[in-house]
Amino acid sequence: MFETASLLVVISALFAWINDRFIRLPTTIGIMVIAMAFSVLLLALGAAGTLDPLRLGADWLTEIDFKRTLMDGMLAFLLFAGALHVDLKRLVQSRLIIGLLATAGVLISTTLIGLASYLLFQAIGQPVPFLYCLVFGVIVSPTDPVAVLGILKTAGAPKSLEVKIAGESLFNDGVAVVLFIALLGIVTGAGEASAGAIAQLFAIEVIGGVVLGAVTGGLCWLLLLRIDNYTVEILLTLALVMGGYSLAQKLHVSGVLAMVIAGLMIGNPGRDNAMSDKTQAHLDTFWELIDEILNAVLFLLIGLVMMLLPLDPMALLAGLVLALVTLAARWIAVSLATRVLRLKTAIHPKLVTLLTWGGLRGGISVALALSLPESPWRNLLVTATYVIVVLSILTQGLSIKGLISAVFADSQQSTPDR
Repeated sequence: MFETASLLVVISALFAWINDRFIRLPTTIGIMVIAMAFSVLLLALGAAGTLDPLRLGADWLTEIDFKRTLMDGMLAFLLFAGALHVDLKRLVQSRLIIGLLATAGVLISTTLIGLASYLLFQAIGQPVPFLYCLVFGVIVSPTDPVAVLGILKTAGAPKSLEVKIAGESLFNDGVAVVLFIALLGIVTGAGEASAGAIAQLFAIEVIGGVVLGAVTGGLCWLLLLRIDNYTVEILLTLALVMGGYSLAQKLHVSGVLAMVIAGLMIGNPGRDNAMSDKTQAHLDTFWELIDEILNAVLFLLIGLVMMLLPLDPMALLAGLVLALVTLAARWIAVSLATRVLRLKTAIHPKLVTLLTWGGLRGGISVALALSLPESPWRNLLVTATYVIVVLSILTQGLSIKGLISAVFADSQQSTPDR
């Protein structure tokens, strides 16, 4: 494990240096692009029978369980670090749009993508059962908080818009992961197909995760109140993340939501009432570094995973078409949510466009796809997911800053505060 982690950090650092020195893309995207180019090179040399030892790259990568690495390890730190810097007051103000997108939005997107993918796979001669298509729909429906927060840091988005996009991405993952578990259980026969069983799973995972995050975050807050030593306080937050996420897994509740709630508690009332200015500065620096390092490794893995994909032309074509379908489903979900919001308050005319384009897909979708059990359709679904994620990061990730700048170019124009 230490050798694997060391190699990932070394490669991430090298690719980050190459990007910063020559390419100058946003760091995470640059690392992913270089990793993909490196993967293509290895695949080409392997196919040509040249420098056979280079095939070891793919062999080494197969030993890394992408789902466990992200979902059972890195995600806890990344979600806590992201939630730590979200303004809770603004989040509460935007609770209606965030709640709608994180629940109804995921369900609408899952259904639309599932139906469209079912028809598409039939049309290209690779029929996939409808329930598997719904599983695929839920895999690519959630916006990824890791990708979203990483891009928004450099996009210069107004805080009100940033809270909407980041807040939704933090919460819809918990809903999507639970829905994925429920649907996959039905498909594989491991779970009960009744509405009551699914509702019970949601209640345990979602409510349990929120309660656990509130309890562990609250206990950490109480401990922080009684000391003024930044090294101990940072150690307490680290214990909160590692211990809280591990406990969530043992209790079979949503560790994703637990870390989001815990991060919001420490980053808002904890920051305001339990930390000195010195502690706040050190805490922010520590978690920003953790966030940047793990983001670099995650985007490296996304790029390198390309070596493991069966490069079926039909699957690649399906991924290209479904990338457009996914974006359209996102637009429909956001449009319906904002229609409800308009009944209560006025909203910015470009909010639908900004929320649609800001909804990036990322590593969580890849991790869920790679966790699919073996089946005749697994390779098709994994490849299509990968294409959607990469296109989302490259197209939306590289252009969101320009879109935000264009929308808010007029300094007199009001920002979407509601």
